Amino acid sequence: MITLEASDIVTIAAVFLLAGTVKGVIGLGLPTISLAILTVVMDLTSAMAILLIPSFVTNFWQAIVGGYGIKLIKQLWPFLLTATFMVPAGGLALMTIDSFWLSKFLGLLIVAYAGTSLLGLRLDLNHRNQIWAGPTLGILNGIFTGMTGSFVVPGVLYLNAIGLPRNALVQAMGMLFTLATIALALTLGASSLLTAEMGWASLIGLAPAMLGMIIGRKVRDNLSEAAFRKIFFYALVVLGLYISVFV
Repeated sequence: MITLEASDIVTIAAVFLLAGTVKGVIGLGLPTISLAILTVVMDLTSAMAILLIPSFVTNFWQAIVGGYGIKLIKQLWPFLLTATFMVPAGGLALMTIDSFWLSKFLGLLIVAYAGTSLLGLRLDLNHRNQIWAGPTLGILNGIFTGMTGSFVVPGVLYLNAIGLPRNALVQAMGMLFTLATIALALTLGASSLLTAEMGWASLIGLAPAMLGMIIGRKVRDNLSEAAFRKIFFYALVVLGLYISVFV
């Protein structure tokens, strides 16, 4: 865990301003990009703790807006349940595996997520396959979340594979990320990896993240979302490779 200094506060604010701006433009990316950058400048468990409050607030809002809430819960509850309750199992890795190797794994997950997005690769699951794929991929998503703090692999791939309308997909991702954030906070707290200082550091990131979302929405009106997505995913590939090789 880090001891907060003035430079740390500036870094946290700048990271969440950037991550919030990205989320404002394309509707996702705040936890992923904040975790990726913070892991470059501090240890993985500190980065995981600091993203909690901005991630929860921004994703909770995304989870309750859209009008698909009840329908999504009925359809996705096996996936969401396993993705949430398996986070502590992944959290055991934080106590037993060197954070050096977990950081490497985080980098690989980020590269996999960005790479599949850039290549346009996606699963295509019919209703019958969703019966087993939902809980199975939920288990993997929960374990990876507990190990690395990354919520996206393979959860976002699964949500993209089941044919949700765009607005429902955005709301479903908000649900997944909100539940994963809560489970991660409880897991870090139970493992004594979430301190009061980390809580304050996380709170510091909230206002810049919200400001970034406002800026991002304005940028979206004057920029091709498709072009921005491509830049975003290429940047994630570079960050993920950097984490895997040098951190």
